Amino acid sequence: MKHGMEVGREETIEIKVTKDMFASFEGRIVHPVYSTVAMTYHMEWVSRKIILPFLEDHEEGMGASVKLNHIAPSPLGSTVTLKATLVELHKNVVVTTITASNQKGIIGEGEVRQVILSKEMINEKLRSASSF
Repeated sequence: MKHGMEVGREETIEIKVTKDMFASFEGRIVHPVYSTVAMTYHMEWVSRKIILPFLEDHEEGMGASVKLNHIAPSPLGSTVTLKATLVELHKNVVVTTITASNQKGIIGEGEVRQVILSKEMINEKLRSASSF
């Protein structure tokens, strides 16, 4: 990992809620609003942006855990801003807290834990996982 990643580093993304982000199961829309699944994806993405500038060519990040509280709905066409803040950095473990908000306020809060590993180690883990 390159030097310079420090606690307090922040990244932000902004998305517009589309129909493919709705809460649905087996192709059936349950609620026509921003889903917890979509929020999880975006929380992981904004957290990944924290580590990207610091990865060496032989390294990659892997998600280790996501904790999320989905507080309020966000309808079709609304803008959601997700902000990640680096709160812990221990060797190769990176922990971020995330807030998701729309025009009305905070709609979600969470934490993402990532582990930075060599691509070789990741490939070994993937090979091991596929040998059933």
